[in-house]
Amino acid sequence: MNAFNEIRDARSGISVDKEEALKIKMDSLGIKEIDLEEKFIRSSKKGGQKVNKTSSCVYLKYKPAGIEVKCQEERSQALNRFLARRILVNKIESLVLGRKAEASKEIEKIRRQKRKRSRRAKEKMLRYKKIRSEKKNLRKFPAAEL
Repeated sequence: MNAFNEIRDARSGISVDKEEALKIKMDSLGIKEIDLEEKFIRSSKKGGQKVNKTSSCVYLKYKPAGIEVKCQEERSQALNRFLARRILVNKIESLVLGRKAEASKEIEKIRRQKRKRSRRAKEKMLRYKKIRSEKKNLRKFPAAEL
């Protein structure tokens, strides 16, 4: 590793190995830097004066597929550039390989949980509740007769 890479590594916080791995993954998927449209925007998250003064949020658009990614996870612009590219590569990879993204799996799971109960399931639940309440009523003291 030469001196330039050491300085760049210390400044951005990203190891050269990780950058190389990302470039290899981009090449394997056919993603070229020319096809990426990159903009820098002011972040709107926590971070105080640093975030309000600098344009550290990274917006990437992959023109051939029309996929857009916005990353403002860190306060550093260089780190956000790397993270945005990694998110973009993961999105394209899931699109190319036909895999369901983890986020869409989670959304589907929540949708299933919120779905209305079937009539049979509802009746079963109500029967159980009735049996339970009868058990509880048997535990009570008998009412005093006058």
